[in-house]
Amino acid sequence: MTRNSLVILAAGGSAALLLGALAFQHLGGLAPCKLCIWQRWPHGLAIAIGLVALFLPGRILPVLGGLAALTSAGIGAYHTGVERGWWQGPTTCTSSSAADVSTDELFDQIMSAPLVRCDEVPWELFSLSMASWNMLISLALAVIWAMAARRA
Repeated sequence: MTRNSLVILAAGGSAALLLGALAFQHLGGLAPCKLCIWQRWPHGLAIAIGLVALFLPGRILPVLGGLAALTSAGIGAYHTGVERGWWQGPTTCTSSSAADVSTDELFDQIMSAPLVRCDEVPWELFSLSMASWNMLISLALAVIWAMAARRA
């Protein structure tokens, strides 16, 4: 495959992931949490990089596209850990213990809590959440970006 074919494949993969996420959100009714939104930004950047890379030769743009894919994979890995309880997520995105909290503080936490929590899995396939699938597919896209950089 040529460099541009690989760029199209990698950027197209990010576009497919973004469209899939939007379909789950708008057609499937699964509202994204804060970490889900964070995972989308690098894919948008990878698409933009891919469009520019089609017209500008060289290795730097495919390398940047690969870094964008790795960034989304990293956020996906972090999000997977939060979902599985391996570590605590952002305080604005996960639940915390109500012990040693006054009723007024608890009420304030409830009122400021997001509608969608990051530590709950609303959908999974083969025991993998959407964050886990994003991580795996983003890693594959990073490999494709690396192949494009080598062909430059």
